Amino acid sequence: MRAVRRVPWWLLATVVGAVLVVTGALPGGDARDLLERTGPVLLFLVALTVVAELCAGAGLFEAAAAATSRLAGGRRWVLWLLVVVLATLSTAVLSLDTTAVLLTPVVVALARRTGSDPLRFALVVVALANTASLVLPVSNLTNLLADRALRATGADYLALMWAPALTAVVVTVALLAVRDRRALAGRYEAAPARPAPDRPLLVVAAAVTAVMAVAFVAGVEPVVAGGAAAVVLAVATVVRRRPWPAPLPRLVPWRTVLVVAGLFVVVETLRVHGGAVLAASAAGDGDDLGALLRLAATAALASNAVNNLPAYLALEPAATGDPLRLAALLIGTGAGAVLTPWGSLATILWWQRCRALMLHVPAGAIVRQGLLLAAPVVATSVGAVVVVAT
Repeated sequence: MRAVRRVPWWLLATVVGAVLVVTGALPGGDARDLLERTGPVLLFLVALTVVAELCAGAGLFEAAAAATSRLAGGRRWVLWLLVVVLATLSTAVLSLDTTAVLLTPVVVALARRTGSDPLRFALVVVALANTASLVLPVSNLTNLLADRALRATGADYLALMWAPALTAVVVTVALLAVRDRRALAGRYEAAPARPAPDRPLLVVAAAVTAVMAVAFVAGVEPVVAGGAAAVVLAVATVVRRRPWPAPLPRLVPWRTVLVVAGLFVVVETLRVHGGAVLAASAAGDGDDLGALLRLAATAALASNAVNNLPAYLALEPAATGDPLRLAALLIGTGAGAVLTPWGSLATILWWQRCRALMLHVPAGAIVRQGLLLAAPVVATSVGAVVVVAT
């Protein structure tokens, strides 16, 4: 009996998306608007993944792991706190997807180097990649979309979001510290650092990553900064005559891009054909605490069902024009998208990186952590929005 071959997700997403556009199920005007809004997001994903792969080939992750291990002085709880700081800063300045792609290899290597549980440390990274993604507009791609809407109302992103962003990080760290307190006990002896395969290339990779971070903070378009970083690192790799860290077709995450693009098309098609009314009904209206909690909960549930990027696009019309409702929507799609492996693009990328690093992460581990974090982080962050607003 011939075995049935599974249809790859990327092929299914491509076919479904193409059919919806070609048949007119998604009207041409809506398709063009969708491309204008999400095209830079997908290009940024490509650039960021290439940067991560080339940094890995330059030995940047190994060097960072060795430096962090020395700084912790053999104390595992200090090491964990340093990872928390790294994940928070990386997410805030470089975006949650950068944390998932760039920092995950550092932390896994660090845990293995110190005899710590790599799964526990990796789970902290993916948690903060999501819940610390409210700090700056560049921290999350949904923030970039919302920032334009906020500016149209005269609101300032930082003035509105600093309190919920801080709350989300503090609650996440407190809950995970209690959960992992036993795993963080004791001391370790770090293994000696291995020499970099090519020190000049390592220096270039570190410098390019730092400049990219500065560019993000300075307001340079993420796709421009990420693309430039990828080009510079690729040229440096060629000049130094180093081998590519992976076959060239694998450097570009084209499968992931096709899946996400197809998902965008499906959700936008549903929105056009009545989904917008349904989303508005579920999201409710008003900007008191109860109304904001309802919107944030709806956004979190939608994000964990279909991914936070299309969930944001579907629910944005229900929040546009009201800064407090936009804040609640960002909290739900950012900090609340932690219940499923596909809740956010960062979690998907993080899971892929873990597999590439030969670290098995059961889906149940992601779900259990999400159950621990989602409700308290979302609720307290929405509460912080209301407190600051009053």
